[in-house]
Amino acid sequence: MATKKEKYNDRSKEELAKVVADKREDLRALRFNVAGSKTRNVKAARNLRKEIARALTAATAKKHGN
Repeated sequence: MATKKEKYNDRSKEELAKVVADKREDLRALRFNVAGSKTRNVKAARNLRKEIARALTAATAKKHGN
């Protein structure tokens, strides 16, 4: 898990799509792990959702030409 924010503005649309897919898979796995046992980082799900939102925002900006 990255401790500081990743930069998404300099990535291509394909790279952003891959990042979103990877982060969503990580979030799904985290949810299944939390259901089975206690997690050490209780904010991990929140951080993953924020990373997904950042990547999607960058992808939308690229789509609209910004």
